[in-house]
Amino acid sequence: MLVKKKLSHYSVMVFALLVLSGCASILEKKSQHFANSFSSAVLESDDPVMIEQGIPSYLLLLDALVKNNPEQTALWSAAANLNSAYASSFIKDAGRVKSVNNKALKYAFTALCQKDKRLCHPQALSLDELNGVLQQFDSSYVSTLYITGSVWAGWIQANSDDWNAIADMPRVEALMKRVVALEERYQQGAAHLYLGVLATVLTPALGGRPELGKKHFEQAVNLSQGQNLMAKLYYAKNYARGILDRELHDKLLQEIIVADPHAPDLTLSNIMAQQQAKELLQSADDYF
Repeated sequence: MLVKKKLSHYSVMVFALLVLSGCASILEKKSQHFANSFSSAVLESDDPVMIEQGIPSYLLLLDALVKNNPEQTALWSAAANLNSAYASSFIKDAGRVKSVNNKALKYAFTALCQKDKRLCHPQALSLDELNGVLQQFDSSYVSTLYITGSVWAGWIQANSDDWNAIADMPRVEALMKRVVALEERYQQGAAHLYLGVLATVLTPALGGRPELGKKHFEQAVNLSQGQNLMAKLYYAKNYARGILDRELHDKLLQEIIVADPHAPDLTLSNIMAQQQAKELLQSADDYF
């Protein structure tokens, strides 16, 4: 998800000083702008190594910000989003992946709770109860719902050895379906990507729905005008491999590899999709 938007060290130092000096009125005005600007800076970077090396310091800064400004929903959401992305993209140790995803989910649920007290404990709600609340939401909830759903999906992936975590998949699906219903084009249709993954992560024997997943992957590609390369990657990885369609698999991966990865809010994920596409192509003979 060539444009480079990087926060200068000077800007970060100034912001940190504002935090430490307790300038609450200034911080309140700047916090949401900071959260949004920093998220864009990460997403639009074309240097994964720099992000991998630099993002831990900013995650610590966000931890401090949410601790000192617990009423700022945008900060909780930003911290949840970046912790989840960092865990899924850069951490290799399984124990740390789970730990960081646990923190990310806690942050996401805090933001969700601040938007609506009925969703302070979404895992404890039945699917009918959750859907009943979601149906009352309007487009002002889209960002929080999307971030919560994406972070929750990352948490499930990190805990895929736990059937209690797998059991949360329908709840994540409910959140993303509501995002689609309210604002289908949000984040260039990325909710469809998550719905596609949710539909194909299990085999048909265990409840997987490959043809539904295909429709969501295609819609994610279409709404992003082909710029979301991660949508094509999972289309190949989850759907084409799942139904043993070698021709579609190789076609999608080759399209990813030759594409220009630079796109608003997609550059970093696109570059990583290209790296994974090359690995999938190299292993295709063994898989098929």
